[in-house]
Amino acid sequence: MIHRFTLFALIFIATVGQASAQQNNTDQTFTVEGYYKAKWGYADEFIDLFKKNHYPLLKKALEKGDLISIKAEKPRLHSTEDSRWDYRVTLVFKNIQAAFDPNLTTPYKKALYPDAEKLKKEEQRRFEILDGHWDVQVQAVELDK
Repeated sequence: MIHRFTLFALIFIATVGQASAQQNNTDQTFTVEGYYKAKWGYADEFIDLFKKNHYPLLKKALEKGDLISIKAEKPRLHSTEDSRWDYRVTLVFKNIQAAFDPNLTTPYKKALYPDAEKLKKEEQRRFEILDGHWDVQVQAVELDK
């Protein structure tokens, strides 16, 4: 039977090794899919607010090169309520550091939105009309090797 300390040490070593490998791969892109589930009847309002307030910030990060691509999709048909989502936004970052940069879009806010209070209220509204939001980090799977 493995002692708790040994198990903890093994987990710690694996985690450090994974983090080290990620740090060494600063030239690898990093993809995140964001899923948004709006309250019934509010999906259009959500995407309108997204396009107005968040998308221009993402486009600035795209122009700077921190983002490689931005793609938004919606399902053609609805599924069951428990698995329903209204919009999926896929962001491909230049690397993992850009993906987790808390200030990725901060430099552009003041220039794009001089009325910070209005932006704050509209962003608050965008999230009020959501029933759910989740992000999924995805990676490519090589099929030919």
